[in-house]
Amino acid sequence: MRTNSEIVVDALERIGTQYVFGYPGGQNARFIEALHGSKVKFVLVTHEACASFMADVYSRLTGRMGACLSTLGPGATNMTTGVGNAYLDRVPLLALTAKMGSIWNNRTVQMQIDHRQLYAPLTKWSTELVPGKIYPTMKKAVEVALSEQPGPVHLDFPEDVAEELSDETCRDFRPSAKPIAPFDQASLRKAEDLIKKARFPLVAVGLTMNRAGATRELREFISKHRLPVVCTLMAKGQIDEQTAPFVGVLGRARRDIVAECCQPVDLIIAIGYDPVEFNYEDWLRKDVPLIHIDTVPADIAPNYSVPCQIIGNIQAVLKRLLKISPLEHKWDWTALKEGRKRLLEALTQRRPGFSPHQTLISMRKALPADGILVSDVGAHTHIIGQLWDTKEPGNFLVSNGWSSMGFGIPAAIAAKLVHPDRPVLACLGDGGFLMMVGEINTAVRLGLPVVFVVFRDRYLSLIRVKQVRKGYHQDGVELFGPNYTPSDNFFGAKVIVAEDEPAFRDALDFGLRGAAPLIIEAVIDPSEYDHII
Repeated sequence: MRTNSEIVVDALERIGTQYVFGYPGGQNARFIEALHGSKVKFVLVTHEACASFMADVYSRLTGRMGACLSTLGPGATNMTTGVGNAYLDRVPLLALTAKMGSIWNNRTVQMQIDHRQLYAPLTKWSTELVPGKIYPTMKKAVEVALSEQPGPVHLDFPEDVAEELSDETCRDFRPSAKPIAPFDQASLRKAEDLIKKARFPLVAVGLTMNRAGATRELREFISKHRLPVVCTLMAKGQIDEQTAPFVGVLGRARRDIVAECCQPVDLIIAIGYDPVEFNYEDWLRKDVPLIHIDTVPADIAPNYSVPCQIIGNIQAVLKRLLKISPLEHKWDWTALKEGRKRLLEALTQRRPGFSPHQTLISMRKALPADGILVSDVGAHTHIIGQLWDTKEPGNFLVSNGWSSMGFGIPAAIAAKLVHPDRPVLACLGDGGFLMMVGEINTAVRLGLPVVFVVFRDRYLSLIRVKQVRKGYHQDGVELFGPNYTPSDNFFGAKVIVAEDEPAFRDALDFGLRGAAPLIIEAVIDPSEYDHII
């Protein structure tokens, strides 16, 4: 006989989950006790939203199921932020919430709300764990979470159920994702015909590629046909930005230059393109036909031209497309290279103050090729999208479907837990940093040498830029007054203030060689954002 909590832990062990990120409460104490001594380690966070962000990143980097835990009521509401992130960024995870015992159902009780209604819009499935059905429920939860499009599943865990003894045994507990249906051969033949006839075909790569396992095939396809490429923010790393004819990232800094370079296009080959990052309608001309290659049909307005969709396994589709003879398109290779050069020059113009682009160039030089950059959400994300050379998939982590400020610190901590031997840099606006600064304590407690780079520009710069462009007053966006004095540490993590490029480079070198978390406050001039966003 085991408690149902021990059965849940056994199920987590069987699916290979290494961590449960969370926060304790009276109603989940039995579950935390069951984790003690198991192969699944409980990682205490300072805020439940960080638990779900960490579970998200753990899943992205390992391919295993991430898991997060909260107590009831406010703990459950806090955790929804990161669960929503996993939902719109297409990441599988299990979100467990504690609940009052069953005798309190339909009663007025402190902290009690309907968690299933709360989580239903943010998850693929929300259910309650019940005695005698723990293994089947866990199996279904994992399979739902993993199947296309992947996402989070919510499990409500009543206190009495967690403590109850059970003789339930594991039978056929081998969860697996639902197989992707074979693609339509006629659609493939039509796509081949369209591609061969196009004079100016352009490839657009999206976030589905991050789970397609087809990076090699994608790069070979682009290289064989010498095709120009654009990508979304979360797809960075799927293509080699140095050797491929890379035009730029859609919807980011100086998007006007990217659009100008793509002007001749007469066919879009969208591979793994998920419009949750950037809608087709925001950049695709109505007169340009679209070939949509993904695991789900295109979400696009009906007055756009979509003559062909190939829905299925992206790797299998690319392997077939690789058999096409090299294309004879009309792209001007020199003009494409000049366009890319013009974009980079527009983003790196020298200005009187210490500019964001200078920090990024220094970071790229300092961080090894296998290093991981984590970006929080803010004005700096726009310039990172265009300037940062990601090298390989998994080297760049960001929230874009959900676009949540506060993602950066917990994401960097999770990345370092998963890859302790790889350097991790987190790039944060001062607004995002302030949201989750308490999690620095977690990095210190776990002894994780992450370098947290904070762009201290005193403002919520992205919103300030939008206010200025609309002629509004710059109200509600100033974070620090003129008398702000920086601290020398946060919760035991050393702080270095860098006001120019040489000081910043020295701080980076110190942090990347160190064995403890470091915070670098880069005091930057935000005026650069006015010209590039």
